[in-house]
Amino acid sequence: MAGLVVLVGLFAFAFAGPSLSRWGYAAQDFDAFLAPPSARHWFGTTQIGQDVYVRTMRGLQKSLVIGLLVAVFSTGVAALVGGCAGYFGGWLDRVLMWLVDLLLVLPAFLVIAVLSPGLRGRSWLWLVALLAGFGWMITARVVRGVALSLREREFVQAARFMGVPSIVIVLRHLLPNMSSFLIINATVNVGVAVLAETGLSYFGFGVQPPDVSLGTLIVEGTPSALTYPWLFHFSAGLLILTVLAVSVVGDGLRDALDPHAGPGRTR
Repeated sequence: MAGLVVLVGLFAFAFAGPSLSRWGYAAQDFDAFLAPPSARHWFGTTQIGQDVYVRTMRGLQKSLVIGLLVAVFSTGVAALVGGCAGYFGGWLDRVLMWLVDLLLVLPAFLVIAVLSPGLRGRSWLWLVALLAGFGWMITARVVRGVALSLREREFVQAARFMGVPSIVIVLRHLLPNMSSFLIINATVNVGVAVLAETGLSYFGFGVQPPDVSLGTLIVEGTPSALTYPWLFHFSAGLLILTVLAVSVVGDGLRDALDPHAGPGRTR
């Protein structure tokens, strides 16, 4: 619950916070270059007079949205691919698992690094697509294994004998019985995606200027982490807090939704 409160607070802080300041994330104050935190600039200013507070909120917005979208899309693809592979079996199972194995051996960071120069100047949604495209395979394998066991259960056989279409059985009967795992996986994937986006942006392969994310803010502030700490510590601290809150929420959801994983429970 504490992690959930912190996470909701971060979302509210990220989207409502900029409205509390009169500065835009790209606006410059020519009377305050590298000014420390003050009543005028709560998080200080950059080398060119930009307000660090508003830029940090903008970066937090982008990182949170990217993390949420990547988690939703990757978990959705994993559920559909794994569920269909496990239920239908046969050639479809072999083809889908071959695709999973192929994507697992591809170096995701290298592929994104190669593709990113051709996507410069385009929407950051391409970054979401790339991160989601390389983040669903392991979950799909787990979902396939669960689907293989569920497809022989009585309620699935009853639906099959009643003439329910196979895809409807997958969507209405198999996947809902994995909802606890999928919810936990999606929650954890938010933190993983935020870290991945931050790392890619740090090396110049993610969100591109003039837009900002926590990764771009961290790379901009790294050279001044000791001399002008406000350029680095606020964005880095929010990154740590975000990932920690998401991890705690995922752990709490596992205890609440998984009857075999809670404290004091045995298999």
